[in-house]
Amino acid sequence: MDNEAIARRFMRLAALMEIRGDDPFRWRSYRNAAEAIEVWPTPLQEIAAKEGLAGLQEIPGVGKAIAGKVIDLLEKGTFDAWEKLTAETPETLLDLTELPGIGPKTAALLHQRYQISSLPELKAFAASGGLETVDGIGRKTAERLKEALQNN
Repeated sequence: MDNEAIARRFMRLAALMEIRGDDPFRWRSYRNAAEAIEVWPTPLQEIAAKEGLAGLQEIPGVGKAIAGKVIDLLEKGTFDAWEKLTAETPETLLDLTELPGIGPKTAALLHQRYQISSLPELKAFAASGGLETVDGIGRKTAERLKEALQNN
């Protein structure tokens, strides 16, 4: 797993945490670590093999807990916090935030109130006129979303 893939996993973790309404300090720390990891010149695999946790903690924003998760990612391809979070909040929920007009708060609302956690579920909801009933989604946004869903 290269630095970019590790950074992407932490970015996705942060985004899911934000959607869930978790502590902003926690999800921002994952996002900050991901930004540093993504541009770090040395492969984290190499650092972990040579220097272990201490070497990884030299990266700005990477403390002991995140360094441990990096080691797990490199060794197992996943880490416990990711597995627990995605068991509770489907990763497909992140796909919704890539549509125009759906940010973390709207994605959370769609998931919590309407049990929508994927693009196909949102497409069916939109086709049945459900978007018009969602607080915070106006007529123009609903039309843009329907158009975006047709192109997906």
